[in-house]
Amino acid sequence: MSDPLIIKICGIKTEAILEAAIDAGADMVGFVHFTRSPRHLEIDAIGELISLARGRVETCVLLVNPDNTLVAQIAALGPDWIQLHGPETPHRVEAIRDEAGIAILKACPIGNAADVAAVASFAECADRILLDAKPPKEATRPGGLGDPFDWSLLKALDPALSFMLSGGLTPDNIAAALKVTRPMGVDVSSGVEKTPGVKDAALIRAFITNARSAAPS
Repeated sequence: MSDPLIIKICGIKTEAILEAAIDAGADMVGFVHFTRSPRHLEIDAIGELISLARGRVETCVLLVNPDNTLVAQIAALGPDWIQLHGPETPHRVEAIRDEAGIAILKACPIGNAADVAAVASFAECADRILLDAKPPKEATRPGGLGDPFDWSLLKALDPALSFMLSGGLTPDNIAAALKVTRPMGVDVSSGVEKTPGVKDAALIRAFITNARSAAPS
């Protein structure tokens, strides 16, 4: 019997949506601190939501290439995870994990075979790997763009390397994504939104329901 699928709802901005995600059965919730994202929250607001969620669901704060000062500020909030979604090197990921004393979820952008080959370098320094769609060159942010990548690329991945899947997932395509990629978990943001940055409770419920139904037992 396989382990239960981990479902993460990322980019939560309000108490109401946090409650909706918890009620729907999310395992993890994510908060974004990156000013160019429509899901950005200030540190104080993230701290309030983490306090509300503590003990009920795992919490994760998404950062992009943070400096040591920001890492310390986020660590002080006491999240369960820090998600690194920038161009951080394995050495930097390890340094942040040591500095923060918090589990690290490292996002790796996937667009071609070379990107898949590079994933293994993060296997030791990150506590968990998240595979996301590689943004186009003109993009102003590294994720949350709503497009899936070519899942067949993951056939080249070491089958012993467990990962979470992200990038363009929706209630409609999550069953196919699970069948093709067989991840340990999934992460959705724009796929459960009405407009960029505005989550929809009904879409969150549909996503989690469909993912649980399609997950291998």
